[in-house]
Amino acid sequence: MLNILSSMIPLALAYTAPLLIIALGGLFSERSGVVNIGLEGLMGIGAFTSAFFISSNYESMGDVSILLGVILGALMGGLFSMIHAFASITMRADQVISGTAINMLSSAITIYLARALTGSANIQIIKGFIKRDVMFLGLSKIPVIGPIFFGNAYITTYVVILIVVVSWYVLYKRPFGLRLRACGEHPQAADSMGINVIRMRYIGVIISGILAGLGGAIVITTYSGEFSGNIYSGLGFLALAALIFGKWKPFGVLGAAVFFGFAKTVADMSQLFESLKTLPNIYFNTFPYVVTIIALVLFSKNSAGPRAAGEPYDAGKR
Repeated sequence: MLNILSSMIPLALAYTAPLLIIALGGLFSERSGVVNIGLEGLMGIGAFTSAFFISSNYESMGDVSILLGVILGALMGGLFSMIHAFASITMRADQVISGTAINMLSSAITIYLARALTGSANIQIIKGFIKRDVMFLGLSKIPVIGPIFFGNAYITTYVVILIVVVSWYVLYKRPFGLRLRACGEHPQAADSMGINVIRMRYIGVIISGILAGLGGAIVITTYSGEFSGNIYSGLGFLALAALIFGKWKPFGVLGAAVFFGFAKTVADMSQLFESLKTLPNIYFNTFPYVVTIIALVLFSKNSAGPRAAGEPYDAGKR
């Protein structure tokens, strides 16, 4: 049993990390009052940028290119998200349509650029992050818990958890978080208190783009190892489900992402059991999404997002 958990949990955490950071990006955007269903596309931009940079520069820069590729992927996600911010905040366009356009544009432009720049729609990286035991304070040597939670893991998993903790602190303990949440709940009241609603919403959307781009870069540098059309496999929509399931709260999103990460791991590891090998692959491939739908049906009834999410800000309603 311990051996199964030692194999299963690190893989589940690897799947959880990008999903969690993408969902956290959605949280910042929707807490500011802007629905962002373009997370999938923003993730794809980050994945493409990271893969192209690492594959182009690894031979000359070595492992430094992996770190720089991840940072550039996050920054490009933030830059691309400004399209959604401009359309939905400045132009007051329908936020769902704008997010859908982001997904379609991202899918088309990344595949086109991949073919134009490399001659193939797939970009493989030479090397990504390597799984290691966490030697800090001897965590991996703690009996039972150490091998399960701190053995054979990607460093990105713990970076993402640190970002979740920092996000909770910023959103609930700092003035910036209070202002951001106020813009998503009652923007007219926030405006009357001197808060620049437009600026706060731009910041929320850009942070969501940075985190979604970071999620895409983590996918490339951990379990995927290459950019392809399969990157757009619904991870961004699973992140939206985790956001709703987690009730728009950082630690709620963490719990939801872990749940979905385990569902994906169960689907992958089921192939290792002889009794399940005869079943068609479609059952295992759709398992995480079916579980997601069931979870949303069962638990989303009492979920209520920010009251002003999806509504363009109208200063005239003050």
